[in-house]
Parts: sequence; structure tokens; C-alpha cells
Amino acid sequence: MTRKRSAGLLLFRRTGEEPGPGVEVLLGHMGGPLWAGRDTGGWAIPKGEYEPDETPRDAARREFTEEIGLPPPEGDYLPLGEVRLASGKLVTIWAVEADLDPALMVPGTFSMEWPPHSGDVQEFPELDRVAWFTPQVAKTKVMPPQVPFLERLLELLKG
Repeated sequence: MTRKRSAGLLLFRRTGEEPGPGVEVLLGHMGGPLWAGRDTGGWAIPKGEYEPDETPRDAARREFTEEIGLPPPEGDYLPLGEVRLASGKLVTIWAVEADLDPALMVPGTFSMEWPPHSGDVQEFPELDRVAWFTPQVAKTKVMPPQVPFLERLLELLKG
């Protein structure tokens, strides 16, 4: 059985603010009714699943466009490695320095039956908003399995 794989891009921008590395990261808030009232743990690095015939980096760039509705930024892609989730899914993330205005986002959508067991299918945004956070705040908002990517970015930027 092939395990699911996911790849994504973590945008960061330098702020020059101290203390700390003076950076912010871009996270997306999960869309749909299941996440509507959840802030802590309801944010994520824009990412998505891909098939074996696609490279992880190509998938990360494609998924960025699908979820954010904007082309992926150009620049140096810094590999942040992989994390295997409890489900077995392997997540691979790259960081790239870029500035993005959250107001420009045009999210992709997904369909689901809502309310449950109603037979009604509705469309919801994959991400209902994106926002910039300091790494310290991001660690409190992002889904816990994604925290290592934030920590790896900070380590890369120190060196």
C-alpha cells in the first residue's frame, strides 16, 4: 500500500524586528464549517497531497496555487525536510522568502455534505484566510505536527 504524501510551501518575510530572527511566516486558516470556530490548531502551512508521478517540489508549488489562488513565489527554496504524521502521511515542506498581501488570496474550494446527513452538498474554501505571524505566535496557531517545520526554518535562518 502506498502511503499518502503531501507537500507545501512556507512563505517567510524578514521584518527586522527584534528580539528573535525578525521574520514572519504565512499560514492559512482551514476552511469549511468544521474549522470555522477554531483558531488554535486551525492554521496550517499551505500544502496538499500528490501522486508518485509528481515531484514533491512541483506538488508544493501546484498546491500553493490551488490553495492560495496565486502563483508560487520565485526564489531560493529552502528544504525543511519531512514529517511523518500519526496517520502515516509523509509531509514535505520548503520555505521561500517572499512577501504576499493576504487580501490578494483567491482560495480554491472543496465540496462536502453539509449539514451532515442532510444530502446537501456545499462548496467551501480550502483556506478561508491567510495571515502573517511571528514564529512564536505561529507555533500556537498551527496544527501541532507542523511545528517542526517552523523550528527548522528558524534554525536555517540563524546560520
